[in-house]
Amino acid sequence: MGLISQFDPWRSKLCTCPSKLTFNPYTGCDHSCVYCYASSYIPKFFFCRPKKDLIPKLEREAIKLKGELISIANSSDPYPNLEAKMGLTRKCLEILTRHNCKLQIITKSKIVLRDVDLLRKKPSMVSLTITTIDDELAKVIEPHAPSSSERLKTAEILVNADMPTSVRIDPIIPFVNDNQENLIKTLASIGIKHITVSTYKVKPDNWQRLSMALPKTAEKIKPLYFEKGERIGRYTYLPKNLRLKIMEKMRLMAKRYSIKFGTCREGLSHLHTASCDGSWLLYSR
Repeated sequence: MGLISQFDPWRSKLCTCPSKLTFNPYTGCDHSCVYCYASSYIPKFFFCRPKKDLIPKLEREAIKLKGELISIANSSDPYPNLEAKMGLTRKCLEILTRHNCKLQIITKSKIVLRDVDLLRKKPSMVSLTITTIDDELAKVIEPHAPSSSERLKTAEILVNADMPTSVRIDPIIPFVNDNQENLIKTLASIGIKHITVSTYKVKPDNWQRLSMALPKTAEKIKPLYFEKGERIGRYTYLPKNLRLKIMEKMRLMAKRYSIKFGTCREGLSHLHTASCDGSWLLYSR
């Protein structure tokens, strides 16, 4: 099985991303986010480890590339805490930039700042996931990820370095982080031009973790998913009318602060004001 594959292997009818490839240097992630979806289909997900024979395999596969857009990474963060010591993602970027690929980095980590020199060589962008402006809340739902404050500072440094940067506010969890105006206002103040927003989707394992981390909140949102919710594929979604209400509110706030807006796998693409994943930023420099 190859390292690089077509994005959206599930062929989701809700995915509105432009055509691109995807690549994960690591299997699993050590950020241990309670809402994580990938833990449901990747064994031992929170035990982060490099892909076997990563560098030689990537060297062989990169020869076949023709300047495609590669999204790094969609199943695990390309900058887990382990990356600070191993530097494998940087080695991968060195290979991919040699082969003229366009790069989209999806991360929660400030380690990405180390690699701005490489990312500036080809059309590249960074998409930082920031779920809340509240460091204390982030510590509960993303226990081993960098703090929200660190991520906001990372976004500011990237923008000031003229690196196209978007923010994923993902997931929105009712009664937890569904009031995001302070975050969006802050993002606008540091120069962020695009946000991608998505609601929390329930899978058995992430629901168990959420229930343990936020038991009172879980009781409040339980009927929204398990009585009124919508089953789509292998996920349980909020009812569509509630998702629409949340997304319309987020879109309105984005518009107020002159930020482009997209949703991720919500079935609400009519709300988009730019490509959902922020990849339009690749051509904004």
